Amino acid sequence: MLWIKAFHIISAVAWFAGLFYLPRLFVYHAQCEDTLGRERFKVMERKLYRGIMHPSATLTVILGLILVYLTPIWLSAGWFHTKIFLVLLLIGYHLYCGRLLVAFREDRNRYSHVFYRWFNELPVLILVGVVILVVVKPF
Repeated sequence: MLWIKAFHIISAVAWFAGLFYLPRLFVYHAQCEDTLGRERFKVMERKLYRGIMHPSATLTVILGLILVYLTPIWLSAGWFHTKIFLVLLLIGYHLYCGRLLVAFREDRNRYSHVFYRWFNELPVLILVGVVILVVVKPF
């Protein structure tokens, strides 16, 4: 069980790294004015999303489900319900990042760099909530 938990945490860290970095790339991409730079951002964003974020998100969820299977008592804990809610929000954020990536790829981004600067803060709030819930178990 400890090995599964360790790899769950490692994959979550990798996922969050991508969730922090991709919107930052969107900030720079939205500010970019030259074609060569925009094409470079498209490649970086695609590789980050498909090569790091999506596999680590998938692994995080799979390992999390295995941990729940091994520790079903968590299903009756209030802190765990709240954590699951935050994870579902995070999955939604991840999928929305994928939609934004497609918009950039197709040169139809409609948001400014300021939007992406604010958008970049949401996974930080979710991370704080998840860590507090798992460590403190306040409910």
